[in-house]
Amino acid sequence: MEDCYQIIIADDHPLFRSALNQAVSTAVPDAELREADSVAELLKLLEQHGEPDLLLLDLKMPGANGFSAFTHLHGHHPELSIVVVSASEEQEVVQKAKQLGASGFIPKSTPLQQLVGAVSSILEGDEWFPEGFSYQEDLPEDPMAERLASLTPQQYKVLVMLNEGLLNKQIAYELNVSEATIKAHVTAIFRKLNVKSRTQAVIALQQLDLESNQEG
Repeated sequence: MEDCYQIIIADDHPLFRSALNQAVSTAVPDAELREADSVAELLKLLEQHGEPDLLLLDLKMPGANGFSAFTHLHGHHPELSIVVVSASEEQEVVQKAKQLGASGFIPKSTPLQQLVGAVSSILEGDEWFPEGFSYQEDLPEDPMAERLASLTPQQYKVLVMLNEGLLNKQIAYELNVSEATIKAHVTAIFRKLNVKSRTQAVIALQQLDLESNQEG
């Protein structure tokens, strides 16, 4: 196995981030590890350092609504190996991850030794899904996933902020651009998602969310 892997761990739970860090360090002692606790931080890492060899992505952290962040990232980085890590272990969630192109799915209940094995397998080019998981081949395509994947990184940031209830003026301040630029982004988002209002755009984003009572 190579000794120069670049790996990003994106999870907002410090304890689990630490467990993943330990697992990766054990599997690949010389890996270059970076961590993000939000989608905004993750996007910043990708801009600064380019595409890593592996991304371990939590489904629920600031800026992520279920599979929305995954869909966006996979659409813009189709060669990037993305592994979903989640506290949601339901078969339909694992099915969705594989359907959308995940290289693996690691439940947060996975023991450390198994985590190490999972990371090693994925870096060697194999997929890794929970034992007993059986993929259903004939799942229907998800048109909303494709539409979300078509957003540019900046448009996706704006959509996430719309979901958080921010006004155009506030988004412009956060992204350090003009309000006119944000209006242009919002118009483009509406067109790409085939919606006509902020409310519809937010609903579209949330279509890829997990059950609201689950932690991710």
